[in-house]
Amino acid sequence: MGISIGLVGLGEFGCAFADLFKRHPLVDRVGLCDLEPERIARWAEREDWQDKFNPSDVYASLDDICASDLDALVIITQPWLHAPQCIQAMESGKHVYSAVPVISLPDGDEILDWCDRLVETCRRTGMHYMLGETTIYRPETMFCRRMAAEGAFGLFVHAEGHYFHDVDDPGCNLRDVMKHRMTGRAGDEWRAVSEAYADRGVVDGPMHYPTHSVSGPVNVMRAHMTKVLAYAQYDQTGDPYFADSTMNEVAFFHMSNGATCRIAECRRIGHTGEETFRVFGTQGSYREDSWVTKDGSRTLSVEDMRDPLPPEVARAFGVDESPAAYGGHGGSHAYLVHEFVDAVAHDRTPEINICQAARYMAPGAMAHKSALLGGELLDVPDWGDAP
Repeated sequence: MGISIGLVGLGEFGCAFADLFKRHPLVDRVGLCDLEPERIARWAEREDWQDKFNPSDVYASLDDICASDLDALVIITQPWLHAPQCIQAMESGKHVYSAVPVISLPDGDEILDWCDRLVETCRRTGMHYMLGETTIYRPETMFCRRMAAEGAFGLFVHAEGHYFHDVDDPGCNLRDVMKHRMTGRAGDEWRAVSEAYADRGVVDGPMHYPTHSVSGPVNVMRAHMTKVLAYAQYDQTGDPYFADSTMNEVAFFHMSNGATCRIAECRRIGHTGEETFRVFGTQGSYREDSWVTKDGSRTLSVEDMRDPLPPEVARAFGVDESPAAYGGHGGSHAYLVHEFVDAVAHDRTPEINICQAARYMAPGAMAHKSALLGGELLDVPDWGDAP
């Protein structure tokens, strides 16, 4: 017997996951929830959705869908809503999948507080939480996890991760992204809230969304960051996009396994969008799609690196017929969907549980704080491992 899932948030990013959740063989029933009715209609009226969708499973608000008998909710709403909405869902007895990041706010102390509240809610309610961090299921991360499990890295020495995304990148212009997020009812609500941060003089920064760069090294090494010092670069052109934010931030971390790690989050850089990492060990290292040892290097293809999906899931998603069916962000979407559905269906802790998710967020919050203090060495909080 399969599970029932409610999709909360059917905007551009939510739509990228809708078909995958509906097609998963362990999903029997799908509900739809969005503040904008036309977004729901796009899926509710599709003929190929009628086998798992019933018109009674249309919900106009989070309150409504939390009162339903669905097993789990997939929350892909605006990023400043993620944490409180996930807590509400878990309090109502629902397992939750959250789009990245855990939450997006200009105040790092508030980010850490939401991490603490999410961990407490998960442990108290017994509900499963999973963060949809795409880096964890990119082919290079899957390959490095396998090599780490075999001990092929030896002792971990150093890692590096970066997310280069210029504000005007033609592939994903961040000004356009923000304009899109400020539309509709959710955008109107956030506009009022965000003014309070500006009035307080809160300075935001790219390290408040560090998951794409931090998660690769943390996940592969099965270690967390314990100390950080960081520096920031500020805009000098008067660009209003950076009026209340730093432009670029680079941090240097000490890890719980004794290794070091450098993370760079840059939003003004002459480089096309790139999110990647490198991991170096005493016996072997990974860098730029290559496995490197003292005996030489081996260039890896996507097929070399990617884990196989279960055959029945691969067939349902159609990945054998078209690699595009894996979805975006390096083909990670299909794996994220499968991991959450399978974890809920078999009542197991997902790979990207709340304690791991906090380990992808807290380092950035503390790095930003260090940068504002001119590079002061700070401790990174940790909530331990998931039960």
